[in-house]
Amino acid sequence: MSENQIFTDFEVVELIEEKQINFSEVLTGKNFYLINIWSSWCEPCKDESEYLLELKNNTPVMMIGINYKDKKKNALNFLKLYGDPFDQIFIDKQGTISINFGAYGVPETFLLNNDYKILKKYIGPLSDKDVYEIKKTINN
Repeated sequence: MSENQIFTDFEVVELIEEKQINFSEVLTGKNFYLINIWSSWCEPCKDESEYLLELKNNTPVMMIGINYKDKKKNALNFLKLYGDPFDQIFIDKQGTISINFGAYGVPETFLLNNDYKILKKYIGPLSDKDVYEIKKTINN
């Protein structure tokens, strides 16, 4: 595993149905994956929700949400209010999944290719410029 590849062999619990699966099973069948670490109590996460929806609606990338140190009820309300851009969402109650990815807080976003290599890491909320860059990377 190279230094900018993420470790994928660990168990995750899905937010809605609370099913447990191995994260490596999630990362199949796509050329690109966008992992977004977010929380309902995170103000900048609200600001970036429109950019995540833009990527969901206008790219073939698989959108994976990691719900960081949050309450399920609050997370679901957030998704109702700001839209749900994610194909799958996993619970990170203790913050350990985020630490595995090398994240320090919320929001953070990682663009991965199908070798689980981190092509780009975005610290803080996504911007127009970031969305443009992600689209350009995916469409090349």
